[in-house]
Amino acid sequence: MKKRFVVLLSLALLVLVNLFVVAETAPKTVTINFANFSSGGDNTKYLEEMRKIFEKTHPSIKVKIETIGYGDYFTVMQTRIAGGNVPDAFELNYENFATYAKKGTLLPLDELITKGKFDTVVINENALHAFKANNLQYGLPFSFSNVILIYNKELFDKAGIAYPTSGWTWDDQLEAAKNIRALGNNVFGMFQPIQFHEFYKVVKQNNGSLFNEDMTKFTVNSPENVETLQFIVDRVRKYNVMPTEAQLAGMGDWELFKAGRLGMIITGSWAFPDFIRDCDFEWDIAIEPGKVRKATHFFANGLVLSKNTKNTEAAFEWIKFLSSSREAANIRVDAGWELPAVTYPEVIERYKRQTPPTNREVVFASLEYLVTPPVIEQFAEMADIMGKYLAQARDGVMTSEQALKEAQKELEQKIKLK
Repeated sequence: MKKRFVVLLSLALLVLVNLFVVAETAPKTVTINFANFSSGGDNTKYLEEMRKIFEKTHPSIKVKIETIGYGDYFTVMQTRIAGGNVPDAFELNYENFATYAKKGTLLPLDELITKGKFDTVVINENALHAFKANNLQYGLPFSFSNVILIYNKELFDKAGIAYPTSGWTWDDQLEAAKNIRALGNNVFGMFQPIQFHEFYKVVKQNNGSLFNEDMTKFTVNSPENVETLQFIVDRVRKYNVMPTEAQLAGMGDWELFKAGRLGMIITGSWAFPDFIRDCDFEWDIAIEPGKVRKATHFFANGLVLSKNTKNTEAAFEWIKFLSSSREAANIRVDAGWELPAVTYPEVIERYKRQTPPTNREVVFASLEYLVTPPVIEQFAEMADIMGKYLAQARDGVMTSEQALKEAQKELEQKIKLK
């Protein structure tokens, strides 16, 4: 009896030891915090789909997602950084990325990329390079997008004019806008916001720039830039092919287009889901016209890691999945949620096959003419100053020359360049 008891006790101890060893060697579950601004609204469910797939293939990693509205996002992040409460991983747009990288908030990813044998060739080269600073890779692209000319085919047909082509210039666009404007008092030829994010690109179409070549001086009031602003303002004040603020009466440019009252709109490919859902007329896209040359926007949102994260490898696996996996890319394409920054031919073809617009190839053709935002540490302040004076010219409070002269003066006083 005693011998049997000893045997049973030995077996029980052996089981306990084995359980202890298994518990010690089993991978621990890690929870990472991820903050973002781009998955608001309908996109929330798509990011949730991505999370579920990731956690299924990475059972030892859990992801806690926090979505903050774009208008509040960077204020919230600055507060958290100051308080030492930074998420493990978070989203940054291209315009703000440089500031965060220079302040030492972000963790360089080069070692993680090498250690994990991650082949970055699967990521779009332009989008990947956008999140590099001081020859270090600080982020992976989450998505990218560009701006195109979207037009109402029915209004073009009513006006009896040909659809836009890749050879169009500013003058061609203006003439078409005049013909469409003639269709009625409540119909306008085109809309292109007169604000900083459009202006820095449009001046490039006229061989202008907001800076000298090495970005040590502002060149905002150059003759090319004044000519550009005057041409834009004339669309509103001289030809009225574009509505004034009073004529808009609080209506947004997208709403005006969806109401069938706008012939052309310069906006991003991110508008496609809205227009597919809400437009009851045929529409398509073309490369944005230029004057001396073409120039189109390049926007990108990136994924970065906090330099203080305690879950480095798990957080990197999450942002790598969002940036480069076929699963995440296909969800994004099917949702029409901007462009995934991947090079997989089947994913790109999947995107091109979706309609409308019929001519989705234009999205990729426009990538030949990319212009990135002029990134400086005081980007937000610069954009606010420029926006203030562009609005003064738009509303006729100042001439184009006066507005850019005053903008140049204030920028030189308040913005520190290299």
